[in-house]
Amino acid sequence: MKEIVPAPPPIVRNQFETIRELFSQNVVPSYGRFDLALSHGSGSYLFDVDGRRYLDLGGGIAVCALGHAHPGITEALVAQSRKLVHISNLYYQEPQGRLAQALVALVGPGKCFFCNSGAEANEGLFKLARKFGHDDGRFEVITAVNSFHGRTLGGIAATGQDKVKKGFEPMVAGFRHVPFNDLAAMRAAISPATAAIMIEGIQGEGGVTPATPEYLLGLRALCDEKRLLLLMDSVQCGHFRSGRFQSFQRILEGVPGGDKFLPDGISMAKSLGGGFPMGAFWVRAPYADLLSPGTHGTTYGGSPLACAVALKILEVIEREELAANARSAGEFLKTGLEKVARTYPGIVQNVRGLGLMIGIEFAPGIPNLPGDPSKTQAIRLTSQLQAAGLLVIPAGASILRLLPALNLTRGEAAEGLRIVESVIARLVG
Repeated sequence: MKEIVPAPPPIVRNQFETIRELFSQNVVPSYGRFDLALSHGSGSYLFDVDGRRYLDLGGGIAVCALGHAHPGITEALVAQSRKLVHISNLYYQEPQGRLAQALVALVGPGKCFFCNSGAEANEGLFKLARKFGHDDGRFEVITAVNSFHGRTLGGIAATGQDKVKKGFEPMVAGFRHVPFNDLAAMRAAISPATAAIMIEGIQGEGGVTPATPEYLLGLRALCDEKRLLLLMDSVQCGHFRSGRFQSFQRILEGVPGGDKFLPDGISMAKSLGGGFPMGAFWVRAPYADLLSPGTHGTTYGGSPLACAVALKILEVIEREELAANARSAGEFLKTGLEKVARTYPGIVQNVRGLGLMIGIEFAPGIPNLPGDPSKTQAIRLTSQLQAAGLLVIPAGASILRLLPALNLTRGEAAEGLRIVESVIARLVG
């Protein structure tokens, strides 16, 4: 039979230029990629195709909860793939039921829906809000300025950042944005069409900004007063990254009334699958049956394979006490970075975050910063750290995020601090 499309050429020695050319010719250019081609990893380290090692404090953007090539994940994938990979959601299967049970136990009474990504999880919550408000003619969801809720049309409409919306107008109707941590602004924005409020416990893409306890408790009271759903996007800040399963649990520790706080819906993804693509949303008990048969669905979501991996990740996190490690390793990193900020106040303006979700805010207009001046400072700083053997994640114009594996060791954290300080010291000259 005649070949319509020729077979792809073999990658010779996996060299960087060969790989980059494959992308240039065959991959949609929707990402601004750094000049790295990675081949394999182990724990908190990644290796490029030339054999150079990097300490990964980006964690695949908060995805790789157990680091790279964790044997537990490999074992779960192999064992489950020998039994069932996919059967669709027309049938029952034990791993999905067990995973839902585990997540409900970690949050509170309710039910879970499984999907494939954080954007899908948020779309499910948007539909939940519309279903909730439909009979009253309510459909609007109020979100926060600098929020990020995904790349779907609904997700970018919900996101409080203009840069993600450009070129995709008109926006999906029904979303408005108000300043984060401003309860008065949220109250003033509520209209007769409002059905729900959605926020992140810690804004990630917006610069690693935690919600205040007063804001969270105030939003819960406001939603109860106005009969609105309170939804939380925990895609990035959830799954023990803060040192508790959900960031709101960490933020409200020891706060009067905090132990009774629950949102009405929570979206999850990223670390949930530890690198295996999956998402989920939890819905509080009074509203858990709103999305009845025929109102929402997915072909791949909650497959036996995905759920087996997620269950293994939860098992490892509990056995190895990684929530506690996220606290201690995160505090070590944050304290070290605050010391760097005091040493170089003209370079580092602020360090913030909880657990292993840390943001470093740099002063604008850093002199002597190498790289293309048309790129943001965050991009150029990320490149400088990469050259020194450290991977981090840019956010906004001048903020870097550290989102490492939950099993990051003290020695690895210390290595990361040394690299960050060395790069900053060179900028000072």
